[in-house]
Amino acid sequence: MQNNNQSSASQDTEALPETRLSRALDGFLLRLGNAFSWVWVVLMLVIIINVAMRYLLGEGRIEFEELQWHLYALGWLVGLSYCMVTDSHVRVDLLRERFSLRTQAKIELLGLIILLMPFLVLVFWYAIPFFLYSWELGEVSTAPGGLPYRWAMKAVLLLAFGLLAFATLSKVSRICALLFSNSSNTPKADVDNEREESSSWK
Repeated sequence: MQNNNQSSASQDTEALPETRLSRALDGFLLRLGNAFSWVWVVLMLVIIINVAMRYLLGEGRIEFEELQWHLYALGWLVGLSYCMVTDSHVRVDLLRERFSLRTQAKIELLGLIILLMPFLVLVFWYAIPFFLYSWELGEVSTAPGGLPYRWAMKAVLLLAFGLLAFATLSKVSRICALLFSNSSNTPKADVDNEREESSSWK
């Protein structure tokens, strides 16, 4: 069931027409996401080393403890934009598969404009002073032996949601290309789906 949903989402993403903007942004975000996927390998190694030191040598290190959640946050936050581009984020929708691509695109556009974009503005509104205060303070870990440069981790919040904003802009450009371009550019399969959608609800 999960594989079917992922396959459907991937097909929907591929069905959206590309734009010059989306090609540039998506290519950059995909390369960046693939590069940052190695963070999970590093995280796994840090966890193994920390566990081995604790249970085999009887020596725990607070630096490794903090590095673990730093790496986890880095991978998860940067992964948001990658999931947006590949449309691999979780969807809880019982009706979406019954809609045509054009109807799905309309719903997606409304969700991006009404929900995601205001959320991004809200995050930046609070995250910028959150980071600046940490930068000016030269914030470090409060734990003895903890990691320095706590402000750098808070800067990742700005980086991640900036990348998510780029992914959102790319998706909006592709949806607008589908919805507002000439009807001659509309995929024939989508026209057929429009007819099937209207008949499926009867």
